[in-house]
Amino acid sequence: MKKIIVIIACAICCGVGVFAQPAYTLQQLKDSARHNNIAVHTARLGIESAQHQRKEAFTKFFPNVSGTGLWFNANKSMAKMDIDPSGMITPELGAVLAASFPPEALLAMQSPFAVSMMKKGVLAGVTALQPVFAGGQIINGNKLAKVGEEVSHLQLQLSENEVDLQTEKYYWQLVSLQEKMKTIAAVDTLLAGIHKDVDLAVRAGLAMRNDLLQVQLRQNDIESQRVKLQNGISIVQLLLSQYCGLNGEWTIESVKMNVDGEDLAASQPPFLTSQLSSLPEYQLLQKQVEASKLQHKMEIGKNLPSLALGVGYNYHNLLGNDRTFGMVFATVSVPISDWWGGSHAVKRRKIERLRAEEQLSDNAQLLCIRMQNAYNAVGEARQQLQIAQRSIEQAEENLRLNRNYYRAGTSKMSDLLEAQLLYQQTLDRHTEAYADLQLKILEYKQSIGQ
Repeated sequence: MKKIIVIIACAICCGVGVFAQPAYTLQQLKDSARHNNIAVHTARLGIESAQHQRKEAFTKFFPNVSGTGLWFNANKSMAKMDIDPSGMITPELGAVLAASFPPEALLAMQSPFAVSMMKKGVLAGVTALQPVFAGGQIINGNKLAKVGEEVSHLQLQLSENEVDLQTEKYYWQLVSLQEKMKTIAAVDTLLAGIHKDVDLAVRAGLAMRNDLLQVQLRQNDIESQRVKLQNGISIVQLLLSQYCGLNGEWTIESVKMNVDGEDLAASQPPFLTSQLSSLPEYQLLQKQVEASKLQHKMEIGKNLPSLALGVGYNYHNLLGNDRTFGMVFATVSVPISDWWGGSHAVKRRKIERLRAEEQLSDNAQLLCIRMQNAYNAVGEARQQLQIAQRSIEQAEENLRLNRNYYRAGTSKMSDLLEAQLLYQQTLDRHTEAYADLQLKILEYKQSIGQ
């Protein structure tokens, strides 16, 4: 019998080990979200795309090698010429020919005839063209591609910040609901004790049955709140699972809420402008200005002459025999007719550059205001948490006094239940204030680039 009990106990322990739900910390949830979230994944793909674009722009420094081939067969020759030999035979040459050829052959030589060529043929060639000067378009194009890659990295950082913030929102929402569930359990236990005391008092004739009904109604209300909280916990956990890419059953590690913890210590007040350079938002604005300057230079380069050197190797059989040859050449291109429209394009790019510079200045001020506002919000949230902590102590004392007064017959049941309700509300406010402070701290850290 003892062996059977031991075997069953081992099986239960093994089952608990197998089916135990994993518990995640906030940092683990953030890491999972960064790895699985679609926004971060899209930003990483953007980096890969920008890297390939930069490598593509770098190839413009090298010669452009191309090969061409052509075969044709026309319905008639493309080149035709009528030749009259009589006009080319001088009297002296005619006398020599008359002595050497019979009259019939001499007459045929003096008759006009037609010569045609290039009715069909093959042409082929390989050419390498090296740009020497292109108005700075190649150099500035490579710089612009590099800026694009840096922008994609900044966008990834912003995506990760947004994912961290949203993950924390879900996390602290779930923590708040679970803590409220603990409050419900504590209040339920408290009401059970009150119910027991009132029930004994009613049976002894020391209290009215109406008091017992009030306690039972409050217990029903607590049970209704429990059902709502359970549903809320289930929904938030599903949202957090989808956002972080988690599968199966899981839970979060318990959180100790205190006012004096290190995680509640606010950073020093921001130095505003000195913190701007570390912000990805500000760096994006700077990259926008840099990109607009390069686009302006590239637009100017489109209206400048371009020079290229080339070498080629060609083959053709247009004259009835195979012919191959090599050559070197130079090309100069001057966009004369494009200068009219190009001048307006250059002015447009200049205006866009000025707009980017103005946006940098204006948004820099807004970012400074955001830093100061986030810092103030941390201080306010901490004060709210401290007030909530004091309120819990006061509500506990108020509940204790009202319970004693009721037992002594100097207080009504409605006063005792109101004290219980105030106690429950202060616990919920403390939970909400703690979660709000954690979010405000993260928002402040992100606002100063940490």
